[in-house]
Amino acid sequence: MKRNLTLLTDLYQFTMMNGYVETGLQDTEAVFDLFFRAQPGLDFAVAAGLEQAMDYLDDLHFSDDDIAYLKSLNCFGDKFFKKIKDFRFTGDVFAMREGEMVFANEPLLTVRAPLFEAQLVETALLNIINHQTLIATKAMRMSNETKGGIAEFGLRRAQGPDAGVYGARASIIGGCVSTSNVLAGKMFGVKVSGTHAHSWVMSFPTELDAFRKYAELYPDQCLLLVDTYDTLRSGVPNAIKVFDELKAKGHTPLGIRLDSGDLAYLSKKARAMLDAAGHTEAKIFASGDIDEYIIASLNMQGAKIDVWGIGTKLITASPRPALGGVYKMAAIRDKDGNWVPKMKISDTHEKITNPGFKTTYRILDHNGRAAADLIALADEKFDTSKPLTIFHPVETWKKKTFTEYTMKKLPVEIYRGGKAVYERPKLDEIVKYAERSKGEFWEEYKRLVNPHVYKVDLSDGLYDLRKKLMGEVSTN
Repeated sequence: MKRNLTLLTDLYQFTMMNGYVETGLQDTEAVFDLFFRAQPGLDFAVAAGLEQAMDYLDDLHFSDDDIAYLKSLNCFGDKFFKKIKDFRFTGDVFAMREGEMVFANEPLLTVRAPLFEAQLVETALLNIINHQTLIATKAMRMSNETKGGIAEFGLRRAQGPDAGVYGARASIIGGCVSTSNVLAGKMFGVKVSGTHAHSWVMSFPTELDAFRKYAELYPDQCLLLVDTYDTLRSGVPNAIKVFDELKAKGHTPLGIRLDSGDLAYLSKKARAMLDAAGHTEAKIFASGDIDEYIIASLNMQGAKIDVWGIGTKLITASPRPALGGVYKMAAIRDKDGNWVPKMKISDTHEKITNPGFKTTYRILDHNGRAAADLIALADEKFDTSKPLTIFHPVETWKKKTFTEYTMKKLPVEIYRGGKAVYERPKLDEIVKYAERSKGEFWEEYKRLVNPHVYKVDLSDGLYDLRKKLMGEVSTN
């Protein structure tokens, strides 16, 4: 679903772009990094949204209506409108693959382009990458706690159609096995799933009548919602009667869905009732206001839940409303064509940015497991035949030396000179990549409570550059 999103930006991007034209800086090349900052409870993230970011960049242009609207604002000069008349993105982009496990301060996406272009794309790229990465991360946190699959059920609770559609896509990247969202199923070729609502049961004289009619219509996809009136005294017994009738006709029922009450108690009782009636193959689906902590708690209580239907707390990433991603300048060319590194200085350490054109390496130990990430200057070289010592960028006495290891560069080239050079993988390929990336990490890094802190350090070159620039600021 491609749309021209060129005006999907903040006004200050246009005021700066106009300023660049008026001061002659519009074609000055700069580097910007898109990343998220460290925050409590966000121990890792799952990169997502790159495909939609590419859709945006591919179609970046100003229509006649766009230009007419911008003229109506009376903010911009003639040079600005001349510049946007035949505008196209001409820069370079490097990005983490969708499905990659990523960490705070690592550039998820880097733009190297003329200032005029690099400034324009900031807001839309943040909007796209922030949202899908947030939802994919929430989905993976949930899927890490499940013994069965997760069906994404969040469309009706999403903050608008786009959040519902692209949130569903991101949830699949993060580990969900299906979505209730039919439009997302069509757009992205993912499995859609769903049963019936309580209103179906209430539309018939009795619960049993409703179950029988549903089974008649969908004999091979019969999943019955059993908590409309009384789960254990009515819903499950009536479902068993219908399942007996289906089996007598040669069909295999899917199972039952629990949507309220004590899911641990009800699922254990329902499992016992189904098994006693000979329906050991029937699955128990659970839905409601479920999140990863509730899943972990129910598992500890021995709940007999095979599939989880999760809506509100997945599609809204509750209780985290935003990823907190930012887009910061890291370098700019001077008049002689040399790159000048740039960094933002702050009294808050977490807000100090990393300068220069960079890349990120994943250090894999002798088991092929992720041991640390290293943010480095793009032109730095590493010899994996020699020991590598890394250190904490703040608490520098914390060091680790690797002797038997490999290094994997995480970002890949997406655009070169405005032309896409990255072959977009299909969604099922992204899902497989996400599973591989997750599989590189020891379980201790992924556990829900008090996870082991994953090391993300700076290379010697980047650390020295950062220290040098901070020293220059302190002496000015």
